[in-house]
Amino acid sequence: MKFVKNTILIATALLFSGANYGQTYIQAYQDVVDQCSQTNITTNLTEFEALGVKRRGTTALQNTLNWLKAEYLSYGYTASQMVEDSYTYSGSPAVCKNLIVTKVGTLYPNTYVIVCGHYDSITGTGTNDNGSGTVAVLEVARLLRTIPTEYSIKFINFSGEEDGLRGSQHFVNTVVNGTTPKMDIRVVFNMDEIGGDASMINDTVTCERDTGSPTSNNAASNVRTQELITCTELYTDLNTFLSYAYASDYMSFEDNNEVITGFFETNETPHRHTATDLLVNMDPVYNYKIAKAAIAATMHYATANPSALNTTIYEQEAQVSFFPNPTKDILYINKGTIADANYTISIVDIQGKTVLNQSFENTSLVEQINVSQLPKGIYMAILETNSQSITKKIVIE
Repeated sequence: MKFVKNTILIATALLFSGANYGQTYIQAYQDVVDQCSQTNITTNLTEFEALGVKRRGTTALQNTLNWLKAEYLSYGYTASQMVEDSYTYSGSPAVCKNLIVTKVGTLYPNTYVIVCGHYDSITGTGTNDNGSGTVAVLEVARLLRTIPTEYSIKFINFSGEEDGLRGSQHFVNTVVNGTTPKMDIRVVFNMDEIGGDASMINDTVTCERDTGSPTSNNAASNVRTQELITCTELYTDLNTFLSYAYASDYMSFEDNNEVITGFFETNETPHRHTATDLLVNMDPVYNYKIAKAAIAATMHYATANPSALNTTIYEQEAQVSFFPNPTKDILYINKGTIADANYTISIVDIQGKTVLNQSFENTSLVEQINVSQLPKGIYMAILETNSQSITKKIVIE
């Protein structure tokens, strides 16, 4: 949802003039980017449009949520990785839902890169505003599912954006600030209305940074946005335009002093919030190119190590991890892509003796065990389900 035109933005926007903040071209990143599918983008836009007007409290909004869940499941994400974040707000009895899909990082599992876009619409089907951002988030999630990243990623589809950023505000208030300690966010990368105007040549994407209050996060936001610009120019043929963030879900995070950045179309559609916000009036090739840039940027933000892009072992071990490692008292278990609801954790010492055994039922993505009573040393942690067994070395300090 945007209301200010670029003709107004130009008064304060800056054109990016070259520095790449130490980033260099990585062929392994390009190989992943090149797997982005124009067919997926166009097909998902078509399906999104067919779901109707996605207003709060409507069957269309719920059907779109169900469609999103089915898409993530088809990519190989599991139910344990998905959370429906429900909320209501004053003045509306409707229950709205954000959808959060979490991929746990290998080195910094408690620090998150958030890749987000809203899926609700107003008046029309919202194929551009914001089906375009929605399908880009999906394509990033599809291609990064099997790629190990050092930082965790949360793919978030927000509802309630068109009613005043309700979904993102709820998430910040109850999840980000409701976590103890407060959720550690590396960057929030928002995509809103990136489908372009079918009547124009769309070769430039607007990259948005924080210029508002509080100001303490502005410098970091500018760095992340310059990195976004560099990723776009390294891995796609799009030009970039540097502007400022406003009137979309990243603002809920900006107000909370988080570091934000985002993509927005440069040629702004005249069809926003109307019944003509349809695929026929947007540019799906432009949407596809921005999705490619988003894939590169997310790999950069979440640190996909080029040498680790051979994902065979990562996938064989179902992305299971134990953290922190080394640990002193609490050991967290990330079940990764294991679909089983139940599993058993065994801790075995170097003599082969099982020193701890605990069963978990109806598990969440991340569970925990207390290892504070175990002596310092090297152990093997074994996660077992009915169908598989995964072993990792852990160190207790």
